[in-house]
Amino acid sequence: MSILIHNCTAALMDEAGTVLPGAFVAVEGTQITYVGTQRPQGSFEEEIDGEGGVLMPGFVNAHTHVPMTAMRGYGDGNNLQDWLHNYIFPVEARWDDRAIRCCTDLGLAEMIASGVTCIADMYGHSPAIAQEVAAAGISANLSVGGVQFTDDFNPDTHNDCRVQRELTEQWHGYNDGQILVDASVHGEYTSHQQLWRWMAGYAREHGLGMHVHISETRSEHEECLARHGKTPIQVLNDYGVWDGRAIAAHCVWTTPEDWAVMAEKGISAVHNPMSNLKLGSGIAPVPAMKKAGVNVCLGTDGVSSNNCTDFFGDLKIAAILHNGAGCDPLALLPIDALRMATANGGRALGRKTGVIAEGYTADLILVDFSHLNLTPCHSVLSNLAYAAHGSDVRMNMARGRVIYKDGDFLTIDIQRVKREVADYALPLLFQTK
Repeated sequence: MSILIHNCTAALMDEAGTVLPGAFVAVEGTQITYVGTQRPQGSFEEEIDGEGGVLMPGFVNAHTHVPMTAMRGYGDGNNLQDWLHNYIFPVEARWDDRAIRCCTDLGLAEMIASGVTCIADMYGHSPAIAQEVAAAGISANLSVGGVQFTDDFNPDTHNDCRVQRELTEQWHGYNDGQILVDASVHGEYTSHQQLWRWMAGYAREHGLGMHVHISETRSEHEECLARHGKTPIQVLNDYGVWDGRAIAAHCVWTTPEDWAVMAEKGISAVHNPMSNLKLGSGIAPVPAMKKAGVNVCLGTDGVSSNNCTDFFGDLKIAAILHNGAGCDPLALLPIDALRMATANGGRALGRKTGVIAEGYTADLILVDFSHLNLTPCHSVLSNLAYAAHGSDVRMNMARGRVIYKDGDFLTIDIQRVKREVADYALPLLFQTK
């Protein structure tokens, strides 16, 4: 389908940080075919009037656990280990595919409404998640979060290896790349070298990316040093885990030596500021990683440790946190935070998204700048980074298809999802009936 978006200002997220008043953006199928200030020639099947709005690339949420919407606020007020072992893990043991699907839909809807067009998700029941992602219309890099708790290891019978193979065979490359499958290691502390070696080899043989939790907490990082004499980044590097495109979630306690490996290998760090602050994990050294040449992008983590996925909230925290922590108002500029949420995320996931330019995927959102919190506007980029909310998103276009407009979900039956969560998923997970 051919679509023309006009009569708006466009924040392109290109290298120059261009903000283009009076923009025309043409879309053909899933691709952007024109960006400029003159109306392109030809006719279009649909025209979208962006009056009063700012068009920007859709957000890339580079680290999520989407179905965990079911656990919003559950177990809050406990330390990390009590929270995991006494609250989260017992609930997760009760999942079935039906509950996963409706809670995934709930999470996807919340993200779509706040401007997310692409995610990297790590969770169990991945084939069920893939079904809902496909229907919702956003793009996703999906992974299983491979774990290994004993020394016994047979990849032919190991559950996460089996699911990894099935997920890859069934979903990798689905719908011209709407869904990509990444290999994954949940974390150094939840697995052993046999799984690391197998996942690294599987990723290499099948051309997959890699998704790993890295140095989220001080104890995780220091216990790895005690076990191996090396950090999680360095240990996994010895087993080939970082030999392809890779994302490392959190990176709160990573070191300059880690950043050198990350820059050399092209490992992207996923900053999860809201989750890390809430759980008391610390503050990732984002300005230092950037200076060391590491590609840094942005994620929400799961709703259980963030409580919402209004991506503008995470964007604002990311934009201001490091200025305060470093006592430097220039530590992270609005354009830096916005690039983390868009172009850098696209690069991390191996996708041509996050920039408004010809040849890029038509992942676009329209933000309503007539709203009170965006008035007046002295700087489009500052308003987006510091003042906007998910509720300001007027339209979400993923892969050239409008999936959300003026508060209406066009690919998700949100009332059905709410009923299914309330009547089926919550009673199942929390044993309330």
